Amino acid sequence: MNESRISGLYKLSIDERIAELERLGCLSSGDARELRAGRQLMSAHGADKVIENVVGVFGLPFAVAPNFIVNGRECIVPLVVEEPSIVAALSNAAALARDNGGFKAVLRESLLAGQIHIVGVADVKASAAALQAATDELLVLANDVHPRLSARGGGAREIEVRSLRLADGTALLAVHVLIDTCDAMGANLVNTVCESIAPRVAEICGGDVALRILSNLADRSVVTATVRYSIDALAVGGMTATAVRDGLILANDIAMVDPHRAATHNKGIMNGIDALAIATGNDWRAIEAGAHAYAARNGNYAALTRWSVDPDGGLVGEINVPVKAGIVGGTASSNSAAALGLAMTGVQSAEQLAELMAAVGLAQNFAALRALASSGIQGGHMRLHARSVAAAAGAPGEVLDEVVARLLDSGEVKSWKAAEILAELEPDPGSEEVFEVSSAGKIILFGEHAVVYGHHAVAIPIGGAVQATAAPGDRDTTLSIPDWGLQRVIGSNDSGGVDALINTVMQQLGVADSGFTIRIRTVLPPAMGLGASAAIAVAVTRAVALCSGIDVDDCRVNDIAYECEKLAHGTPSGIDNAVSCFNTPMLFRNEGGLHIQKLALQQGPPLVVGFSHDVGATREQVTGVRHRYELRPQYYDAVFGQINDLGIEGAKALQTLEYDKLGLMMNICHGLLNAIQVSTPDLEKMVSIARENGATGAKLTGAGGGGSMVALCPGTEEQVSAALRRAGYRTLQLPQAGEPRGD
Repeated sequence: MNESRISGLYKLSIDERIAELERLGCLSSGDARELRAGRQLMSAHGADKVIENVVGVFGLPFAVAPNFIVNGRECIVPLVVEEPSIVAALSNAAALARDNGGFKAVLRESLLAGQIHIVGVADVKASAAALQAATDELLVLANDVHPRLSARGGGAREIEVRSLRLADGTALLAVHVLIDTCDAMGANLVNTVCESIAPRVAEICGGDVALRILSNLADRSVVTATVRYSIDALAVGGMTATAVRDGLILANDIAMVDPHRAATHNKGIMNGIDALAIATGNDWRAIEAGAHAYAARNGNYAALTRWSVDPDGGLVGEINVPVKAGIVGGTASSNSAAALGLAMTGVQSAEQLAELMAAVGLAQNFAALRALASSGIQGGHMRLHARSVAAAAGAPGEVLDEVVARLLDSGEVKSWKAAEILAELEPDPGSEEVFEVSSAGKIILFGEHAVVYGHHAVAIPIGGAVQATAAPGDRDTTLSIPDWGLQRVIGSNDSGGVDALINTVMQQLGVADSGFTIRIRTVLPPAMGLGASAAIAVAVTRAVALCSGIDVDDCRVNDIAYECEKLAHGTPSGIDNAVSCFNTPMLFRNEGGLHIQKLALQQGPPLVVGFSHDVGATREQVTGVRHRYELRPQYYDAVFGQINDLGIEGAKALQTLEYDKLGLMMNICHGLLNAIQVSTPDLEKMVSIARENGATGAKLTGAGGGGSMVALCPGTEEQVSAALRRAGYRTLQLPQAGEPRGD
């Protein structure tokens, strides 16, 4: 990584943050692609391999704090935490420390203690002496348990013996085996050693084994981190730098003598350390327990940090905290998100990760004490909370700061108040300055992948799935999609994603030099096989054309949306944009030209859509099928021919309301799609749940590889939808009349 300094990261959209991290080199192109697709999140199936009785996955925000320098190395710090202000505070504290070289940290030794408690000892002193005499033997026995650890430079290093006395006066011995676990956290390793040598320890003592397990008080793995802040960097909130500095030191001094204050003081430190530990797959509970036990090691619970004035009047901080971190094994091996977090840190050893954790703890402590010594902690918390509330209410980027300010001024930082403020700020859709349109999403009932090879496909529109408004803007074009958490300024050179889509629309309409304010609401999640990109392209084309006084008919809109689809999917069939543009059920074919047979339906079919836990990447799936097709074209032509026949017959059954027949054909079509390897275990599970709960037919819809499943549910829509939701899946119902309903 060349530099970790990033200014205004919080102002960027999620995609822009990912792009910036990729540019800096802390994300590989592959990891960036996976993050954009949401695939670094652990699935329920993955979680089921980690712990017992899994019923789902509980999500937490995965963020980054830039600006860190630790021992001269630029660092981006991954954080998993839900508490507002932590990420912003760390980023600011790290930025202020850069002028003095950032943080220095050192871990002089990294030993984890395994404990063996022996009771029933006749002569404690004699037994302790016997154990000391047998140190070499015990170390050999310990190292024989994990010979490869010794080969890597680790292994058992020391044997310590302490005598203890229980409350009733019973004497016992605590035998510590101190082990260097190298780059592993080492809990299982140390426990195995304790269990293996405990019988011999008891034999030497002439007593019985009571306990044999590691200790999380890692007082032989203590990291020291230091930092210096220039006096000029300390002023805040109208207070002088000297007043802030002295107030900060006083706050720390109070935490040294008041355990009640020290508990909150150290909790703040662990806000940063725990968040980094979780993001890298480390046992944050063990680190937390060790830190608090270490804070009370002298008999009085006290602060883990020290702050003082240096000879130049600057502020110097130091933290001493036990951290036994790991970069191999454990959760990092089973959770791709933890592996990504480790990769983002750029650390090459567990020692470097422990040093980074200590630096993060010290930075978090500085930020908290500086706030306490000046404006107080609650102001920053409430501002960030207000920002979250405003964003959740759908405030677009251009008015987000104003909504936040009004929320804070009102004293009611609540979602209803944010909605009220937004209503006041948003332009009146009825005014001549704002133009509102809608477009349809799509559900493919038959023809996935086969349609790319010139065969028929049957598709149903999701009417009104996307609403777009466009208004004349300044020089820049801004876009907000609150349902996706997306708010951004569209750059003219952006070559991917929604930016490229908007730029293509504006270029095709000849208004690339104009600025617009575009706002989109949608029930369609991204990358779920429901034609979201095509629907957005259609809606934006119509809205911008209206706003610009440009007359475009449906055929022209369809052509523009098709150009946008090429950006998203490479070689699209054209069905997504056609369904979205013409908003009608259709039997579609694209062979030597576009052939659309509009299907006149007596009523819309009762469909329930279920969303997989994995997104579907259409381009990747189409490319994969193409590769397999080229290897065995005769087999794939046969499958595609059957899918084509099902589509033609399915269109007839759809029109005659023969839902039993239609459902049977959907089931067969799903089997064929599974055969060409575009289904997933998650999709198979949803299909099974739908069929077991009353669906006459269920299949994947779209390109597969994740995405969505569609079920035909005459009279059983609520039953099927409820069963899918109980299994942890989101659903969208398409009743025979009315608007789509999401759950």
